[in-house]
Amino acid sequence: MADIRIKGRMVNAIRISLDTNDHDAIRQQLAPKLQAAFPPGMLVVIESSVEQELIALIQLLISLDVQPMAVTEGPLAEQARAIQFPVLPPDRQLQEIKASKEQVIEIKPEIKADASQEAAVVAPVIAHVTSYHDEILRTGQCIVQDHGDIIINAGMNSGSEVIASGNIHIYGSARGRVIAGAGGNTAARIFCHALEAELISIAGTYCVADDIPPNVVKKPVHIYLNDQQELVFEALQF
Repeated sequence: MADIRIKGRMVNAIRISLDTNDHDAIRQQLAPKLQAAFPPGMLVVIESSVEQELIALIQLLISLDVQPMAVTEGPLAEQARAIQFPVLPPDRQLQEIKASKEQVIEIKPEIKADASQEAAVVAPVIAHVTSYHDEILRTGQCIVQDHGDIIINAGMNSGSEVIASGNIHIYGSARGRVIAGAGGNTAARIFCHALEAELISIAGTYCVADDIPPNVVKKPVHIYLNDQQELVFEALQF
């Protein structure tokens, strides 16, 4: 048996895009967003449109309890190479659009009191958001939902992308990149009426078009992770 194996799994990471080198402003704006949506230790790719001191920026991000892993090609690339910090090519440019509408449900979990307490302790309110998009998602377009699910009622074109921290439902052909469970939610699921995707991913485990089981291509499919964190493609019968 070979001593080295290559496995198909994406790294769970977020991209932080900066248009300022004011580190006080970065801390003030970024801290609440990270605390609200991402677990401690989340991997981060840094993208900056302005020059700034890279080492100080890395230290700032570490203090916010995330782990910088690379920068993208651009103003910080030269500094990164000088300290042997990874430099990644820029992402293909996608236009992030707003969904047709959103439904927000506030969840108010209640923590039961123990014997020493007279009343229950109320935990902070959590907002679960479902984004609904009624038009076809066109080539070069992207919809992102960091706090819940996405439902697309008219399908996706090739070269489009949909990313959700929760589940994704596509009532049409899924021809782009479909990424559910962003941030590590292994319970997330994907449902579509016709699977023709360029890439499918749940919580970092992914499958490209060439590796999708032939028996589910262009058919209604339910996709989820099994106990071994492998993608399962289950054909749906209507």
